[in-house]
Amino acid sequence: MTNELWEQVRETLKSTVGRNNYTNWIEPLELHSLEDGVAAFQVPTQFMGNYVSRNFGEQIIFEMGRNGAPIKRISFVIGRSQASKAVETIAAKPIAPKQDTGGDLDDRFTFDHFVVGKPNELAHAAAKRVAEGEAVTFNPLFLYGGVGLGKTHLMHAIAHELRDKQPHLNVLYISAEQFMYRFITSLRDKRMMDFKQLFRSVDVLMVDDIQFMAGKESTQEEFFHTFNALIDARKQIIISADRAPGEIRALEERIKSRLQSGLVVDMHPTDFELRLGILQSKEDYYRAQYPDLVIHEGVLEFLAHRISSNIRVLEGALTRLFAFASLVGREITMELTQDCLADILKTSDRKITIEEIQRKVSDHYNIRLSDLIGPKRLRVYARPRQIAMYLAKQHTNRSLPEIGRRFGKRDHTTVMHGVKRVTDLIQNDSQIADDVELLRRAIEH
Repeated sequence: MTNELWEQVRETLKSTVGRNNYTNWIEPLELHSLEDGVAAFQVPTQFMGNYVSRNFGEQIIFEMGRNGAPIKRISFVIGRSQASKAVETIAAKPIAPKQDTGGDLDDRFTFDHFVVGKPNELAHAAAKRVAEGEAVTFNPLFLYGGVGLGKTHLMHAIAHELRDKQPHLNVLYISAEQFMYRFITSLRDKRMMDFKQLFRSVDVLMVDDIQFMAGKESTQEEFFHTFNALIDARKQIIISADRAPGEIRALEERIKSRLQSGLVVDMHPTDFELRLGILQSKEDYYRAQYPDLVIHEGVLEFLAHRISSNIRVLEGALTRLFAFASLVGREITMELTQDCLADILKTSDRKITIEEIQRKVSDHYNIRLSDLIGPKRLRVYARPRQIAMYLAKQHTNRSLPEIGRRFGKRDHTTVMHGVKRVTDLIQNDSQIADDVELLRRAIEH
């Protein structure tokens, strides 16, 4: 029964996540158990589990509920399943050139379904201009921003538009991870000419999440030459990442320089009006699926106010809300919303404090809190102190003078110096960069 259920859910997901996403991330999953509202899946690696949870978790939960298995969350069991071995066997076959992106695109991610507001207005306008298929003054177009702000949506929208309006163009959309995998496979199978022909014969190359190439020297080398060949041939390149080119650690300077030579667009966090617009567009979609469901006035405004950091989380919250209400046969009231989304709302409410940051940094470096904020200037205390100041600036809304006062009544210029010093070290010192990343994760969770 469990296997039949998962097969039904997979069939639905195949049509909603796109062929390429389905093959790479959904098909290898095996439903391991279904107990106490938790669906556990067997995956070959922790990375795959994390990726599936982050990008497809809410969809899986929603579709499981629609197929008669309401669950609250998903978890992963690490191990090599027969399904994953089969996928590896298939994936190991020689790579054939491919220029049709149609099967890899999410049909929901079009310009018509992209809600425009002030935070993403420039990114949307630039994407629309590129999607016209004519030569533009900026090449490459580089879109960057945090998770769930619409980068991938715009990438897919460009590809959809080009496919529909300019069918003669060879358009290739691919993630950085897929680029790396194809490169490694081509090297192993001695088919590098096929690889070069595939990537250098396109009219438009779109690479998503390029930050995953950081530290991969051979892949970066090939990407650099591919990039130059396409630019020289006046072909369009569109890139996305979670941060600006100059902030991607372990990415070669020459690649950073190339990426910065075009139009670099920061997709800012959303404002209330944009979040509400996104919820209203999603509401229309769900009302078509559940015409008898009643949603009370003020619920969407409540969600737009309370969930502000991530569009995926916001959309996932609405998905869960409609699924739950339909399964239990209740109207979507404010009370139901708060009960159903208690975990998401609690996370969104959490405020990080300077004191919490100081404790985390002290524990990480095994020094006393009194030494961290005290007057001692020994490097063993000074560097953690600067890192704590940097994190306080990044993760709280406190002013520089206020941060300085919390660190032994130091002047705001001392805080500025500490923040700048750590910013520079992150780019040049891998140990400091790793420490800051570990501390950031510890603070945010």
